[in-house]
Amino acid sequence: MNQHKDIIKDASVLGIPKMLLLGLQHMFAMFGATILVPILVNSYFGSEGQILSVQVTLFCAGLGTLFFHLCAKLKVPAFLGSSFAFLGGFASIASFDSGIFQNMPDSEKLQYACGGILVAGLLYLVLALVIKLVGVKRVMRFLPPVVTGPIIICIGLSLAPSAVSNASTNWLIALVALAVIIIFNIWGKGMFKIIPILLGVVISYLFALCLHLIGITNADGSAILNFAGIAAAAPVGLPPFQLPKFNITAILIMAPIAIATMMEHIGDMSAISATVGENFLEDPGLHRTLIGDGIATSLSALIGGPANTTYGENTGVLELSRVHDPKVVRLAAVYAVILSFFPKVSELIGSMPASIIGGVSFILYGMISAIGVRNVVENHVDFTKSRNLIIAGVILVCGLGFTNGLTFTIAGTTITLTSLAIAAIAGILLNLILPGNDYHFGDDPDADSSRGVDLRPRELEKELKKKENN
Repeated sequence: MNQHKDIIKDASVLGIPKMLLLGLQHMFAMFGATILVPILVNSYFGSEGQILSVQVTLFCAGLGTLFFHLCAKLKVPAFLGSSFAFLGGFASIASFDSGIFQNMPDSEKLQYACGGILVAGLLYLVLALVIKLVGVKRVMRFLPPVVTGPIIICIGLSLAPSAVSNASTNWLIALVALAVIIIFNIWGKGMFKIIPILLGVVISYLFALCLHLIGITNADGSAILNFAGIAAAAPVGLPPFQLPKFNITAILIMAPIAIATMMEHIGDMSAISATVGENFLEDPGLHRTLIGDGIATSLSALIGGPANTTYGENTGVLELSRVHDPKVVRLAAVYAVILSFFPKVSELIGSMPASIIGGVSFILYGMISAIGVRNVVENHVDFTKSRNLIIAGVILVCGLGFTNGLTFTIAGTTITLTSLAIAAIAGILLNLILPGNDYHFGDDPDADSSRGVDLRPRELEKELKKKENN
């Protein structure tokens, strides 16, 4: 078996049935957050029916993930789901009622929003070109562990309120989901040990169904399960694709958000690299992953879908399951594409109570933050130095404090930076400005390797791993 310290690099040794289950686990991990984006966007427009379709969203997530994997040489186990960073842009365009937007149907406003997202995705190519020209090593010199570690911590902790909010709809169900995951992850044997999230979802859903059938409701009095959407949905149907439209106002609102999502991408790539112990920033290269993420976002907007981004939820699955094979993530992408053509199945999975998503998120989001802590420890960041304390402290406060982001106006255009983008920018600037930088990129390849930025020749790295295994 191709594994090291219980880590499975090649899931094919488990057999096809187990691989299919592992892919299903990844799909459940991303599903709640991915479909939440169109639900929130539709609430901004306030129209009856779906302005941003759940079916199109699932199709774009699956297709975008597969395209990303092609760009990344099939090496990076990342899933691309719907990005929350662009929600502010959707809300702004939905509220427009002047100029060409006056009396415009909501469905057409969405087309202009997608036009702005398409341009935002193309901005990724600009950064990818810069990295290709100057090299990832020079870029990573601006991202030492005192910066990347706290950013990764923020990625997980910034999602924590979402986990608590979802779980609070029904704490009993959420605790059942959480308990099942912990039990199977700690005491499970064989296949049960590597699919704890899937088991948590299925068992807690059956538990929720039992509660629903005997008349128990959520804390707010609402029904635990709602099957109305399933009954109304058609068995089979094409996703309602639509082409984007372009307007300079919409572009100026959506495109600058790419600054935030590109910073998040670098943080996510560092987190995934550290999680699986591979140097994805060097091979296949940060420029390739940026191209994959950017074009996946543009392709999604081209057919009426939301922006895509790498998902921390699936990074948590990698850490928990210890199965790091990208093929498993591609299976989840295939599932998402297939589901997009079956409205009833999509609605069935969409009926999963928020409390289950909350219970699962307690584990996944915490795992991401724990990876950030591990990166700080393994890279020997010296917090006895005020300089490092200031950088880490500002990053944590920005990443967790700016819950609604930071909105400002330039040349009459309102731009919103997410909390993670603010944290990343603040950390990078402080690292450049403050004196006493004791980190020199490449001096400690083993420590760099623990956070996915080992730039040693691949042959040397393989030789070191071979010696370690012997």
